Amino acid sequence: MSSVTPDQPRRPAGVRADARRDDARPAGAGRTDDGRTDDGLREDARRSDLRREDARRSEARREHDRREHDRPGGRPASGGRVPPPRRPESSRGRAPLVVAAGVAAGWAALTSYLPVALVLGLAQFSEDAGSAAGALRAGLSGWLLGHGVPLQTTAGPLGLVPLLLSGLAFWRLTRAGVHTSRAMGARGGRSPRQALTAAVAVGLGYGLLGALAAVLVSTDDLRVSPVRAGVTHAVFGALAALVGALRTTGVAGLLAERAPAVLRDGVRTGSVAGLLLLGAGAGAAGLAVATGGGDAADMIGAYRTGVAGQAGITLVSLAYAPNATIWSTAYLLGPGFAVGTDTAVRTSEVSVGSLPAVPLLAGLPSGPVDGFGAALLAVPVLAGMAAGWLLARRLLRDADERAVPAWGALLGPAALAGPVVGLLAGLAAAASGGPLGGGRLAEIGPVPWQVAAVSTAVVTVGALLGAAAARVLASPRA
Repeated sequence: MSSVTPDQPRRPAGVRADARRDDARPAGAGRTDDGRTDDGLREDARRSDLRREDARRSEARREHDRREHDRPGGRPASGGRVPPPRRPESSRGRAPLVVAAGVAAGWAALTSYLPVALVLGLAQFSEDAGSAAGALRAGLSGWLLGHGVPLQTTAGPLGLVPLLLSGLAFWRLTRAGVHTSRAMGARGGRSPRQALTAAVAVGLGYGLLGALAAVLVSTDDLRVSPVRAGVTHAVFGALAALVGALRTTGVAGLLAERAPAVLRDGVRTGSVAGLLLLGAGAGAAGLAVATGGGDAADMIGAYRTGVAGQAGITLVSLAYAPNATIWSTAYLLGPGFAVGTDTAVRTSEVSVGSLPAVPLLAGLPSGPVDGFGAALLAVPVLAGMAAGWLLARRLLRDADERAVPAWGALLGPAALAGPVVGLLAGLAAAASGGPLGGGRLAEIGPVPWQVAAVSTAVVTVGALLGAAAARVLASPRA
């Protein structure tokens, strides 16, 4: 007999007892104001705890990364986001020194040889003469001559160096020093030993190539000393590669930082004055060749080698354009230059005899300067004054706002600029001259010591005048 009374409703089958207990709770019990139950609140709390735990772990990872990054050898942290440290150069990417220097020296030699072979091949090309083998051999001879190696011919020694080719070879060897330093892993290391090692390695490889070229080019009519070629190329290659290695390793910046301020300013001012002098010489040489352009064209047409041959002769003349620039600078300075034994080309004297039909010589002056031409003598002094003026303006700009630099800090670099220009001008004069066969063409170019002495005196006076004038005219700031 059932215990349910008639007044109690019968519970449907399948309904749990918990449901009955929930129904028995008071209305609103176990619920929040927004309608969520206790189970929902517990789930939200658990999710919040998980989020806080994830945040703590992320912060711990970031703190660990900061500590690892700020250890000795790492880059100090700055700002909010810490950049990843720069990885050191891997030893796997480094090449052996012998391989790196050999490849760099060989590539420099090839890239400086091919233009010479092309130009000289065009110069000797005509409708009936010229061959590929002759062009390659002539290019090899010109390549040796461009590095200062004299050629012994049946007409006498040939030692007049085309400085445009020398500049091309020097630039390529500078890049060889850069590539060798990088292959050694010495980039930015500021190690003089590594820079010198890279330069010597490139020089030795380049010297071997020079000696090999001398052996290949030597014939009965043309003789080149392999020992002389090897030593000359080794020294030339080492000096050029050292320039690139010093910049790549950072040694050049280190030397500049440790040098006294007077020396740095003096070298900079002397370099500026030297460039201004060379620019004036280049302008004078170009003007002279332009005024004598008709004679130069007649000389080129007289060779009768066709269009290709005349183009080659023109390019050969352009290879000696830097030589003409230095000769013109010596002419402006006063010592002048020679175009043969017992000849002189100066502003006060021009005595030349019969000259070969070379287009580059078509712009030689016909006599001493007079009238307004004497103003050319003031060009070197003006170059020195401009360099001194620029030095003073730079020092005044960097000085304290209420003071001007002391006389010693200003006149010291200005006085040092003269010897710097003298040294550079003397070396340039020595490199620009040389014999062009035997006989009366055995002496061509300026006398180096005369050019060095005159340029030193002229630039020193001009730089001192320019620096002093700029300081006197500068108004002190309140």
